[in-house]
Amino acid sequence: MEDDYALLLKGNRQWVAETNAVDPDFFDRLEKGQKPKFLWIGCADSRVPTSQITGTMPGEIFVHRNIANMVVHTDINMLSVLQYAVDVLGVKHVIVCGHYGCGGVNAALSNKSYGLIDNWLRNIKDVHRLHHDELIQLKGRALSDRMVELNVIEQVHNLCKTNIVQDAWSKGQFLQVHGWVYSLKDGIIKDLELMVDDDDELAGIYRLDGLENE
Repeated sequence: MEDDYALLLKGNRQWVAETNAVDPDFFDRLEKGQKPKFLWIGCADSRVPTSQITGTMPGEIFVHRNIANMVVHTDINMLSVLQYAVDVLGVKHVIVCGHYGCGGVNAALSNKSYGLIDNWLRNIKDVHRLHHDELIQLKGRALSDRMVELNVIEQVHNLCKTNIVQDAWSKGQFLQVHGWVYSLKDGIIKDLELMVDDDDELAGIYRLDGLENE
């Protein structure tokens, strides 16, 4: 067990050797900077590796991960990633990707206390409250799966409420926000067919006026 971490270093050396063998200029290009088109907001679950499940290479997706792929408006970490991705890197797409069987979502569906994380899970419980009438009719796997989907949908809406996203739209910047769910069972990503590229779908109370004049 004590040497498990050493396997990671060994794997790194092997990956470098294999990468150089296939593409000797790979690291030279990578060192020069990044210009990803995508920001991925996903779950921290170790079974959901962003690059592998999307077939992308390092430098193609800017990534932020947390428990249950949440967009919490008091999370300065997430907001900083979002602003850097949108304002500096100029990403074209922000993707919220949840996954079925999410431990964070399942924990939020219970009344058990888990300690400090209870404060984070409360944000997921709010999603259940918003969709109580639909969710109260479901049980077991059906409840968990639908909760995962609704959580992604609410996080997409939360992104659109931020002044960062609205400011980009007010400036005419191309920016789309998407909601996806990944299946651990078969590896397929489900597009929830939720794509937002302006503030038309936002309730009026969330729309911020005058951003383009700041």
